[in-house]
Amino acid sequence: MQHQDIGELTGPVVLFGGPYSNLHATKAVLDRARILGATSVCTGDVVAYCARPVETVAAIRAAGCHVVAGNCEIQLAQGASDCGCGFEDGSACDILSVGWYGFAAAQVDQNDRSWMGTLPDVISFTHAGKRHAAIHGGVSDVARFLWSTSPDTSFEEEWDALESHIGPVTTVWAGHCGIPFERDLKRGRWVNAGVVGMPPHDGKSQTRYAVLDKGQVQICVLDYNAAGARDDMRAAGLSSGYDTALTKGYWPSEDILPQDLRVSDLLRG
Repeated sequence: MQHQDIGELTGPVVLFGGPYSNLHATKAVLDRARILGATSVCTGDVVAYCARPVETVAAIRAAGCHVVAGNCEIQLAQGASDCGCGFEDGSACDILSVGWYGFAAAQVDQNDRSWMGTLPDVISFTHAGKRHAAIHGGVSDVARFLWSTSPDTSFEEEWDALESHIGPVTTVWAGHCGIPFERDLKRGRWVNAGVVGMPPHDGKSQTRYAVLDKGQVQICVLDYNAAGARDDMRAAGLSSGYDTALTKGYWPSEDILPQDLRVSDLLRG
């Protein structure tokens, strides 16, 4: 496992996941970080569902954002034929991933794939006297889905795996599942900052990111040009449902979600 310690951070930190090739959302969150004078940390999957993978990678790299290797970066760096997202074989999410991953793989060049291959599995830093670690999904499995309703034992397994590699931490920052939450556990706090590239399945177009400042965590709403990102997808031929999700706010499938996080058909319209 590759670990990068970026040292002691004294100012605000903007943490976010899943740019997902959504250039409009990526620029918006990087602008927030710039205005705050913040260090930015991304929990991975810079490239995924949306239509601007090359430009999104370029924006992240130009901003000097610290990035954890998500499953999409790992797969693209290795030239793999699928996204490695952890979707069940034959599920709707698995079937839909063939289209967007194939599009992304055809766009991303070797230079960016080589950059992806250098990304760490864990980024650690100290802030306000506490040690933090950023990962993608899990440590035992980069594509592990941990939800707000997952049992404590699942989080403890990943915390054990993390600390066996890098030593004690007080806060774990994760991504991958796409829905933000905070969870207090016996060894500290687990925070999923959400993703900026896709709404959190709540019927609204806004996405999410987090700000860590003076030891306090705030999960923030990101307003951006979601219609522009949707139109980019349709112009690229990516119209299997994630395009509509950008503005309608609901994912095209719930089959990766635990039952208690699904919404009724009435709400979805």
